[in-house]
Amino acid sequence: MLRMAVSFFAGMDSADTNDNEFVVEFDTDPSRYRHWRVSYDGPVAHLEMCVDPDGGMKPGYELKLNSYDLGVDIELADVVRRMRFEHPEVRTVMVTSGTDNVFCAGANIHMLASSTHAWKVNFCKFTNETRCELEDADAYSRQVYLCGANGTCAGGGYELALACREIYLQDDGSSAVSLPEVPLLGVLPGTGGLTRLVDKRKIRRDRADVFSTTAEGIRGKKAVKWRLVDGIYPRSRFMEKLRARAATVAAETAEGLGDGERVGIKLGSLDPVMEGSTRTYRYVELSWDDEARTANLTIKGPSAEDVALLGEGAAALHRAGDQLWALRAFRELDDALLYLRFNLHAIGLCLVRAVGDAATILAHDEALWALRDGWLGNEVLRHMARVLRRFDLSSRSFFALGDAGTAFAGCLLELALASDRFYLLDDPDHPVQTGLSVFNEGTMPMTHGLSRVQAHLHGEPELLEALAGRRGLLDPEESDDAGLVTVLLDDIDWEDDIRVAIEERASLSPDALTGMEANLRFPGAENEHSKIFARLSAWQNWIFIRPNATGGQGALSLYGKPERPTFDWKRV
Repeated sequence: MLRMAVSFFAGMDSADTNDNEFVVEFDTDPSRYRHWRVSYDGPVAHLEMCVDPDGGMKPGYELKLNSYDLGVDIELADVVRRMRFEHPEVRTVMVTSGTDNVFCAGANIHMLASSTHAWKVNFCKFTNETRCELEDADAYSRQVYLCGANGTCAGGGYELALACREIYLQDDGSSAVSLPEVPLLGVLPGTGGLTRLVDKRKIRRDRADVFSTTAEGIRGKKAVKWRLVDGIYPRSRFMEKLRARAATVAAETAEGLGDGERVGIKLGSLDPVMEGSTRTYRYVELSWDDEARTANLTIKGPSAEDVALLGEGAAALHRAGDQLWALRAFRELDDALLYLRFNLHAIGLCLVRAVGDAATILAHDEALWALRDGWLGNEVLRHMARVLRRFDLSSRSFFALGDAGTAFAGCLLELALASDRFYLLDDPDHPVQTGLSVFNEGTMPMTHGLSRVQAHLHGEPELLEALAGRRGLLDPEESDDAGLVTVLLDDIDWEDDIRVAIEERASLSPDALTGMEANLRFPGAENEHSKIFARLSAWQNWIFIRPNATGGQGALSLYGKPERPTFDWKRV
C-alpha cells in the first residue's frame, strides 16, 4: 500500500483546515502497488491497469471502471521512472487493461466533484507531468509506449493513450475512444487531451471539435480514419496482434543502440526525516513557516569524492547506483517540490539556496557530461532535466538567495535561473561565486524548449551572445554584468532588502502571482507541452471554479444524478 496519510480536504477550502494534518507521500515501490501490474519479457514489458475499486485515497468514492485518482497516478509515475532506471533493456511497453470491457474511464468523477479546487488543479498538473515523462522516455530512452485499448477508453483514459506513441483499439462493436468532459462535465480534458489531439496526432480541428463534443465517442474504422487510433484489432486476436506489433517496434527501436547489455539499478526509498516544520533528506532540506507563509529549500552540492567517482567512468557510475549525487539529490528535490505543492497550500514564497563549492560543482558537471553516451549517464541527465521542469511549473514564488556559503553553479545555477528573482551578495572579502557549465547551455531545457539562460535573457540578445560557450566561475560583479542576477546587494543592505522583498511578496494575492509567474517564466514561442501547461494553469483553473461546472447545479456537481445541469448561458 502507498505510504501516505489521507489528504483530500473534501468539501473544504485549505484556509478552513490545518493542511499540515493531511500529508501525501509520493515515495512508493512495486511491492506496494494496488493498481498496476508489470511483467517483463526481454525487450517488451506489459503494463496492466488493474485499479482496485476500494483503493482510493479517501473513503467516499469507488474507483469503478479503472477510473483513477492521485494514488493511481503516483504508482504510474513510479512505474515509468523505474522502467528507465531498473529495466533499461525494455524497448517497448504495452499498456493495457486488466479489467474486462474497459481500458480506463478516466479520472474518477466523484473524487473530482468532492475535492477542493486546489486539489483538482494539482492533481491534473501531476497527471500531465507523468504523461510528459512517458513521452520523454520514448524520445530519450528508446522506451516506446504502445496503448492497447482493450475496451472503452474515455476521458483521462484516452489522454493516457494519447501520451503513448501508438494506440490500438479493440474492434468489438462497443469499445470507443472519447473525451466526454465538455458534454458531460462542463470542463476541459484536463491533462492535455485537446492539445495532443491537434498538435501531436495532427487531427483536423473541425473533426477534433466533433470528437470532443460527442459523449459516446468514436469507434472502429472511423476512429482509424480520423487518426484517433493507429489501428483496430478484433477482440479474439487483440493481445496476439498487440504483442506482434510490440515485438516489431522493440526490434526497430533497438537498431543502432550499440552499447551492449544493459543492467539496471534499483531505486531505493528516500526516507526523509520529519521534525516539526522541517523535512530533511541527505542532500535536500525543506522547512517552512506557516505564519509567514514562506519556505526554505536548500540543496547541498556534490563533494570532491562525488567528482572523483565520476572520473572512474561508467562502471563506477553503475556501482554508485541510486546513491550517485546527481540522481539522489535530484530525486530528493523532486520529492520536496511535490510535498510543497500538495501539502503546504498556504506557503506562497520559497527561498532557494544551493550550498557547497562552486568549482566542485562545475567539475562534477564536466565529469557527468563525459558519461552522457552511456545509458545510465543519459538517464541521470534526463531525470535532472525533468525535475527542473517540475520546479519551473510549480505555482509558488521562488527567490534564489546567493548569500554566504551558497554556490549557484552549473546544474545548481539552473535553480537560480528558474527562480522568479536571484539575489546575490556582493562581499569583496568573501565573494560568493556563481559558475557556468555545459548544463546551462540547453542540456536541461525548459518545457518550451529554451535553456533557462535563453529564457532569462530573452530580451537581451547581446548578453545572451556574450555568454555563448562561456564556462567557469564568475565573481558577483561579473555575474551581475552578465545579466544572471536580479539584484546585487552589499552586506550592509542585504538583510533589510531581503526582508522587505519577502514581506512584499507574501502580501500579494496568490492568485495574481500564480498567473503572473506562469506568464513570465516562459517567454518566447510555445510548443506542445508548454501549451498544455499554460492551458491547465489558465483555462482549466478558471473553468473549475465556474458555476457551470462546479456550482450547485453545475455539470460536474450533478454527474450521475437525475437532475440536469443549469447553465448560465452568457459567454465570458
